Amino acid sequence: MSADRTPHAPKAAPTRTGPLAGIRVVELAGIGPAPMAAMTLAELGADVVRVDRPVPSLVTDGLDRGRRSVVVDLKHPQGPEAVLRLAERADVLIEAYRPGVAERLGVGPVEALRRNPRLVYGRMTGWGQSGPRASTAGHDINYVSLTGALSAIGRAGGPPQVPVNLLGDFGGGSMYLLVGVMAALHHARSTGQGQVVDAAIVDGLTHLSSMVWAQRRYHGWTDERGTNLLDTGRPFYDVYETSDGGWFAVGALEPQFYARLVELLGLPEWAGCQYDAGHWPAMREAFAAVFASRTRAEWEEVFDGSDACASPVLNWAEAVRDPHLAARGTHDRVDGGDVPSPAPRFSATPTRTAQAPGPVGGDGRRVLTDWAVRDADALLAGGSVREA
Repeated sequence: MSADRTPHAPKAAPTRTGPLAGIRVVELAGIGPAPMAAMTLAELGADVVRVDRPVPSLVTDGLDRGRRSVVVDLKHPQGPEAVLRLAERADVLIEAYRPGVAERLGVGPVEALRRNPRLVYGRMTGWGQSGPRASTAGHDINYVSLTGALSAIGRAGGPPQVPVNLLGDFGGGSMYLLVGVMAALHHARSTGQGQVVDAAIVDGLTHLSSMVWAQRRYHGWTDERGTNLLDTGRPFYDVYETSDGGWFAVGALEPQFYARLVELLGLPEWAGCQYDAGHWPAMREAFAAVFASRTRAEWEEVFDGSDACASPVLNWAEAVRDPHLAARGTHDRVDGGDVPSPAPRFSATPTRTAQAPGPVGGDGRRVLTDWAVRDADALLAGGSVREA
C-alpha cells in the first residue's frame, strides 16, 4: 500500500466525546495491531498523538485516522527527550517495536515511567517481550500457526485456511492490548501507579481460543481439522453454494433452529436426524443439492425473518448495503470512502468515527502547546521535533 496521505489542514485540539475523553495517548508509529488499538482509543474519546518518523514507512495500513501527527527524529540527540516530554503529559504510551528497540532508542518503559510514574506503557508484539522467539521476525500467519488456531481452520482432508489477519493481529493483538491498557489505566487512576502492559499476539490468541480448549478437554473436540461442531464438521454448521455461484451460511445448532431450517429447505425427512452422525454425509449432500437449486437472492427471501440461522455470505461491498447493518449505522463515510463505525456503543458517552489524518508532522507545534510540553520552542528550534 502507498505511504501517501491525502493532505488536510493541521488539526486543532478536537472536542472529544466518548468514555475516554480527557485521556492522552502517545503512539509510537508502527503498523498493524498497535495502530488499530490507537485508532480505537481515539474513537473512544482519547486525545491520541502519533509520533511519526521523519521518513514515513513505505508500508502503511490506513489505520492512522483519528489522531494528530508529530514528527520526532529519534536519531537526533534530543529526539528521545522529545518523546519523554510527551510521555510526561500522557496517560498512555503505545509502542510496537521488537523487544529492546525502545530501550536502545532511549524511550523504553524505565525512562518513561521515571518521568511519569502514572504512565501506562503498552507494548504490542507478536511473540511477547520474552521467550526464544521474542527477537525474531513474524507476521500474523506465523503467530496464528504456533498457537494451534491455524491448524483448526479448514475442511477435513484439506490444508489449513488463512483467516486474513483478523484473528491474530486484531483479535489476539489489538483487542488484548486495549484490554490491558484499559485495566492498567483504571489501576493507575486508582493508585497513582503506572505499569507496563506486555501484549503478545500469541498470548491473546491463545486466550481467545479458551472455548476450543474447554471443548477439547470436556466435549471431545479433536485436533482433526473439519470434524468438529464449529469447523464444518457438521452439515448444519457449514456454507453451501447457490445456483448463481453465491454462498449461504448455516448455523442451526439448537434443535428448534434446525427444525426450522429443514422445514424451509423442504427437507422434513431430516427433522429427526440432527445429531445422528451416521446420517451426516447424506444430510450434507441433501442440503447441498437443495441450496444449489435456487439463487442466493431467492434463498434470502425464503429465510428472511426466520429463526433458521441461515444467512447470505456477503462480500465487503455488499455488507455496506445490508439492510440490518445499514439500519444500525455499522458503517460510516470518511473522505468519500466506507469505514467501520466505532464499536461498541455507549448510551451516555457516544463515540465518533475517527476522521482522516492530516499531513505527517503537521500538528507538532499545536500538540506541544496543547499538552503544555516543557520547552516546546526549544524542541522545535533544535530540530528534534520537525514541523511539516
